Amino acid sequence: MAGTKRLPRAVREQQMLDAAIAEFAESGYSDTSMDAIAARAQISKPMLYLYYGSKDELFSACITRESGRFIDVMSAGFDPTLRQRDQARILVREFLRYVHENAQSWRVIYRVASGSAGFSDVVTKARAEITEMITALIRQGTTVEGASDTDFELTAVALVGAAEAVADRVSEGDVSIDAATDLLLGITWRGLKGVGTEPPA
Repeated sequence: MAGTKRLPRAVREQQMLDAAIAEFAESGYSDTSMDAIAARAQISKPMLYLYYGSKDELFSACITRESGRFIDVMSAGFDPTLRQRDQARILVREFLRYVHENAQSWRVIYRVASGSAGFSDVVTKARAEITEMITALIRQGTTVEGASDTDFELTAVALVGAAEAVADRVSEGDVSIDAATDLLLGITWRGLKGVGTEPPA
């Protein structure tokens, strides 16, 4: 713990959050202790409580930071002026790249927070923002007559759900980014082309 007293508060806070993310990703919310987080952050437990008054508060800070980072990455890659297919590739690739490079963060957001009633609203908000981006992409690239806003939104919800499921496999190292990108693009493109059309009899 030597030298930690010289760290600026903002830096120390980020180190605590980094340690907490690692612990929550490995052990889940219920089985993670403040003692374990303090030990990983190489600080005392009283100091951890000084910054974050409870495990709930610390976990909330973790998912707020991580979901914000995720949204920033996706927003930076979103450009509705691109051709629909090009934009779809960028969004899928950025989605999966983030998950691959931030596997612990993804597990905390997608698994731990989603399964915790007190924190699922943060995940729901992040998912809603991504869904809005995909809905806008579908709307601006669809020329089929008769397609409605409900068609666009429901298609986006389905595509985001598929992307989350595939991304979860990426976070475990079960599938490569390239293979997952190709798979999701195939699903995405077929879904986008089918918006507003009648299913085969």
